Amino acid sequence: MSSIELTPSQKKILRALTNLHKESEGAIKGEDIAEQVDRNPGTIRNQMQSLKALQLVEGVPGPKGGYKPTATAYQALDIQQLDDPVTVTFEHEGDLVEDVVVEEINLSSVHHPELCRAEIHLQGTISDVDEDDPITVGPTPLSKLVIDGRVDGKDDMNNILILRIKDMTAPVDKHEH
Repeated sequence: MSSIELTPSQKKILRALTNLHKESEGAIKGEDIAEQVDRNPGTIRNQMQSLKALQLVEGVPGPKGGYKPTATAYQALDIQQLDDPVTVTFEHEGDLVEDVVVEEINLSSVHHPELCRAEIHLQGTISDVDEDDPITVGPTPLSKLVIDGRVDGKDDMNNILILRIKDMTAPVDKHEH
């Protein structure tokens, strides 16, 4: 799959779209996306044209219409579509953290072997997590991916942890394909 380079605002809009779509399953109105990302609907419409051109978004006509993310959109965002986020365990220094939910695992630079980083989006408080703390995330519901790493940085505002990946394992299942 060729990698699609998205601008930060495209990424933000796409992420808002995928999140809203996960909740409603239907087509999402531009106004709703605009509200989520704090832009005006005109800006969103313009961005949607370029996202449609990249085949990341499809337009749905009619009164119930709006936008839907395509499968490519999820790949472009590198989203492990976590259907049931609660099933992904989060361990901090070897202890299971009960009140933290892993929303999304974004393997932004996995194709870069020396710079293996994972961006972990969380619900819950991560204030007691410090740089260099060992973290284990997973297994994820779909690919049963387990990520072992150390905290490389964190964004308390958005509840994002950046991990330096030490080890990443996913069981090889011969029967899936």
